[in-house]
Parts: sequence; structure tokens; C-alpha cells
Amino acid sequence: MRIDPSLCIRCRGTKMLCGLPYCPVLVRARVRQYVEAVAGRSSVAGSSPPSVFVGRVGWPRVRVYPSVPPVEGDTSRLEDPRAWLEMSIEEFLASRLILARGSVEVDVGSARSPSRLLQDVQLLSLSPRPAEVELELKRPLRPEPVLDEHAPPFGPASPLRSLRLGSLPPPERAVERAYNDLDYPAGEAVWDLYRSGIDVHRISRMLSVGALGVGRRRRLVPTRWSITAVDKQLSDRLLAEVRRMPVLDRYLVYVRRTRGNAFVGLLAPRGFMYEWGEAWWPGTTWNYFGGSPEVEVDWEGPQGRTTYPSIGGCYYAARLAAAEALRAMGRQAAVVLWREIYPGFDLPVGVWFVRENVRALFRERPEKFDDLGEALAYMASHLRLPLDVWYSKSRLVKILKTAL
Repeated sequence: MRIDPSLCIRCRGTKMLCGLPYCPVLVRARVRQYVEAVAGRSSVAGSSPPSVFVGRVGWPRVRVYPSVPPVEGDTSRLEDPRAWLEMSIEEFLASRLILARGSVEVDVGSARSPSRLLQDVQLLSLSPRPAEVELELKRPLRPEPVLDEHAPPFGPASPLRSLRLGSLPPPERAVERAYNDLDYPAGEAVWDLYRSGIDVHRISRMLSVGALGVGRRRRLVPTRWSITAVDKQLSDRLLAEVRRMPVLDRYLVYVRRTRGNAFVGLLAPRGFMYEWGEAWWPGTTWNYFGGSPEVEVDWEGPQGRTTYPSIGGCYYAARLAAAEALRAMGRQAAVVLWREIYPGFDLPVGVWFVRENVRALFRERPEKFDDLGEALAYMASHLRLPLDVWYSKSRLVKILKTAL
């Protein structure tokens, strides 16, 4: 996207006259000092939040990336989705792109009998607080960031020569048990960790590095797969409870606007069903060269689904947030969640963005309606896309209207 320089003079990073939900000038300025601090270096030391990424290219041999920023102290915000939600785009990108990564290639089955290096990476992933880490690299770092639709952004990488850990904060009892108990199935460990208050972001990191599961079955899982696996497993468990709860007695509509996005949610007085839809405007991440908004919707009926949704991991990230909200209410409902993404939102930041925004959506005070038509009209008043376009793609709204 080419930006008219005169806009920058008038805007100075405050009015977003270019149409982007972030200021690229401010991002560049915030990141530059850290990029210059690591570029060309073959070693980086600092406080890892902690942070580990597992790639998927070349599976069943994958690259594992322990990561560290060139700063010391409390860096926990660099790996906390709840904190990311409160940051500006400039601050979020700057905080993530300073994470220098060392890469090591391993077989996914090596988690069953990890090398000392992989064991150190696993122990790092268990830490509840930042830990001192030093990466010795085989080649100097190049300032080349990584942006992914599933995982949050990362900074530059180089093949890892060695990893040195300082003293690690002791993990919580539930985390320690999940790692040390080699007869503990991964699905049960994921659920018990969640019930113990461990954030889903941490759980997916532990699953990714092969720190969970029955010993002989442990394996590394690419980060994008582990994120979706945890979102699905947890929402399945929660929905098993929700489906036994009383049905909601009114229509509730939730609205949230943030960072070039609009989220709307409808809870309808029916047994649990679920729909997630996205409308990408031209000039956005997945419709950058388009000429009109592109809409994709996927759904499931009362019995759930047996196939992977075509819309990707955001489906399960939003589903988990919806399941949490319903269980907190003590009610079941049919759930319609739609997201509109507007021009300028052109950076893939990860499915955490959907999960945390839908969680925040359900913390808003809803509007209540006794009539479906009124509820849909209220939703339409907060959307840019004509409601007829959403209707043409929505399976669940058709079901709700037919049932009246």
C-alpha cells in the first residue's frame, strides 16, 4: 500500500489518515532500536517471556525456535494475549518483533526421549514467569520478521548453536504433574491444566514442544496445530456441559469494535448450534487485491461437526470463547458470530486476536430482544455489509428464521 507523504505530515501518527489501523512510521521507530541491537549478532541474551515456536515445514522433521528479546526484566507481556489486546498495533508489533529466535531441526518423535537441548526447551515452556536465556547462533541475525495467520508475530531467526538457561521459576503443581506424569493422556492434561487456571496460550505451547501426554506417545506439534487442537479440545469439553443446561429465554446481541474490525454476536433461544463468519474488505490480509468484500461462513448443528472447518483455526478460537460465555451464564443457545475486517487491517497477527476479542465481546453488556427480526436489525445497524449478503452465506440464521 503506497501512502501519500502529505498524509503523514498532517497525521503524525494520531489520526490514521492513511486508513491503516496502525502507524507504520511509529512501528518502524519502536522496532528500530531493538533490530539494531540484534542485527548482525551471533548471540542474544535476555529474559524470555518464555516463548517457543514450532514450525510445520518439513514435518515430521520440524524446526523448534526458543526465543528471547535483547532486554531483561519482566517481559511477560510479550507472551500474554490478554495484554496484547490492550496494546496499540504499534506496541504489539514492536513488542513481538524484538523476539530473536534460535532454530534447531528435530524429529517430532524426539519428544519421547528428548536431547538435552530439547529438554531445556521443554522446561522453558513450563515456566510461569520470564527466565534468563542466552542463544548462541551459527549465523548472524537478519532483521526478517515472521507473520502467520495462526501464531503471533516473531522476530529474526538463525540456526541455534547452543542454548543456556538461567535458574527457572518453579512451575505450578498442575503444570509439573502434567510434564512429569508419563501415564497422563494429553487430552486429560489439557483439560486439567485449563481447570487449574493455566491460560490456553501456555497450554498450547506445552503441547507444541511435546511436554504433555503419555510418555511413549509424546511428540512435537507445530504451533499452529497445537493452538487449534487446544481450542477444539477445550470447547468440546465445555460444550458437553453447556448442552445439559437450560435454554436461553431471550435473544441477546453483543457488539465490539476494535482495530479495523467489528465483531457481532447473537445468542438465540435454541439448543446449542454455532456459526462463525468473516467478511474481508479489499485491502485486508486475505483479500488484499480484491475489488469487493469476500464472505466466508462455517457452522455446526446440535451434533457438532466431524470435518475441519474451511474457515480455519479462528472457527475454534471463537468457539472456545462462546463456550466459556455460555457456561458462565449457565445456559445453552444457538450462537451466531460474525466478524467484519475493514481496509487497512493487512497484517496476520494470529488466532489469539479472534479468541481474545470474542471473549471481550461477551464481557460487553448485551442488548436484549424478544423478537429475532429486531435482534437481526440491531446487528445490521452495527455492520457495514448489507444484511442480505450475510443472510446469503449464513446457514444458522436460515434455521432460526424457519423455526419461527
